[in-house]
Amino acid sequence: MPEHSRRASRLPENILAFARLLRAAGLPVGPGSVLDAQRAVSVLGLESRDDFYQCLFAVFVNRIEQREVFDQAFQLFWKNPGFRERLLAAMLPTVEVPKQESNEVMRRVGEALAGNTNSPTPEPGENKIEFDASLTYSDRELLQEKDFEQMSAAELAEAKQEIARLKLPVLDIPTRRFSSDQRGSQLDMQQTLRASLRNRDMIPLRFKQRRNRAPALVVLCDISGSMSQYSRMFLHFLYAVSNDRDRVHSFVFGTRLTNISRHLRYRDVDRALAATADAVQDWSGGTRIGACLREFNRAWSRRVLGQGAITLIISDGLDRDGGEGLRQEMDRLHRSSRQLIWLNPLLRYEAFEPRARGIQSMLPYVDRFLAGHNINSLQQLIAVLGGEEFRKVA
Repeated sequence: MPEHSRRASRLPENILAFARLLRAAGLPVGPGSVLDAQRAVSVLGLESRDDFYQCLFAVFVNRIEQREVFDQAFQLFWKNPGFRERLLAAMLPTVEVPKQESNEVMRRVGEALAGNTNSPTPEPGENKIEFDASLTYSDRELLQEKDFEQMSAAELAEAKQEIARLKLPVLDIPTRRFSSDQRGSQLDMQQTLRASLRNRDMIPLRFKQRRNRAPALVVLCDISGSMSQYSRMFLHFLYAVSNDRDRVHSFVFGTRLTNISRHLRYRDVDRALAATADAVQDWSGGTRIGACLREFNRAWSRRVLGQGAITLIISDGLDRDGGEGLRQEMDRLHRSSRQLIWLNPLLRYEAFEPRARGIQSMLPYVDRFLAGHNINSLQQLIAVLGGEEFRKVA
């Protein structure tokens, strides 16, 4: 068989292996993207390397932050048909990336290559080359500060273990309801009158005290394409919270709203996340924040927002509908919540400005606007939930 035909026949296999490499390096690449890439390449052909690059880039990359990882992986994987023979020579960067990010990107791709067992099958007679892809070391402090989007596969696994150990504070907050308590500070007139009917010589006084109860926690997590890597990590956080306290109501939204509360209550994390994946139909799609909040306010708010619930929104605020109807729904959600907290991964940028219409529509109704891109941001959320403002009477 001619060399060109033999390579073409293995192209779908190589594209699949390249997609697995990208996924191991942290890019959210699914089976649908692999099929799209294979169809696109079959239509485009292999006449130009630049066209081939642009074709795969258009399919596999959906955020600008992912470009450096894709470029390095593409250069290493597709450098030549026998890339394993020249892999060590190819470990130097061949694309222009900022100096402070170059080593980070190379380490992620290097670790992915080291653990990628689905690389193209070597031809008979090829020599197997082994190399050490451990380019840098990240201790616990660096891991807590690192962006989820920039973590390698090994760091993501370690971050999931750190998240599993996080615990939200369970506050006993006074409610509007009272219970009988002789050491209470308020006179219970109803019980006092009842006691006076049973005792004609004197009127025994009865007292009451406010009943304490931890507020419910309602979480609305964005699972659109722009939030893909972050939402996967926050699902592990929601699983840990759901199994650590009662009255946790979890919802995910993209183009539709899905209640995943009961799926996250499984004791086994793999079973819980698998059940969640089966229940959700709009992973990594568009975002219709206004429509999803409207559905939540209409169908769920009366059920889960009673007795001073705390509402947590995890989203970048990028709405496909341009913020249509978002102000009205955010206003209603804010009025129904004790506190409305918004975690936004875009706050990781120092120069962040709320220019998107969706963000501008949501911000006026948020009590706390916090970053949500690493483990430290989750620890900041825990500190906020333990603050004094959450101890006020519902």
